[in-house]
Amino acid sequence: MNIKNEKTYLMTGAFLLLIAIGIGAFGAHGLKEIVVGKYLTTFKTGSQYHFYHGFGIMFLGLIQRNFPNINLKPSFYCLLGGTILFSFNCYIYAITQAKVFAMIVPIGGVLFMVGWTLLLLKLRKA
Repeated sequence: MNIKNEKTYLMTGAFLLLIAIGIGAFGAHGLKEIVVGKYLTTFKTGSQYHFYHGFGIMFLGLIQRNFPNINLKPSFYCLLGGTILFSFNCYIYAITQAKVFAMIVPIGGVLFMVGWTLLLLKLRKA
């Protein structure tokens, strides 16, 4: 029933990880002379959470395989949205140092927490 979702979660997670590697390499090699101090730390934090949640989304695919009757779409969308709003705004903030991007980051963090909470509640019911 949810084989399509399972494949979507696995492919999306793999794609996020592919992008995370490229962005991480760019941060480690391309930015080390340009971005310093707290901005480099912010970039690294964005990259770290990008990796965590890329794997997390792949994890949803594996959970979907074992619990095909659970609707994991809300968790998926929260983790994906969290990655975009948290990690990508960390990257943009680190590069531009424009505070408007830093103000969006916590929304992504809340989406991460909501996504994991929804997963916990779904698994509890299963």
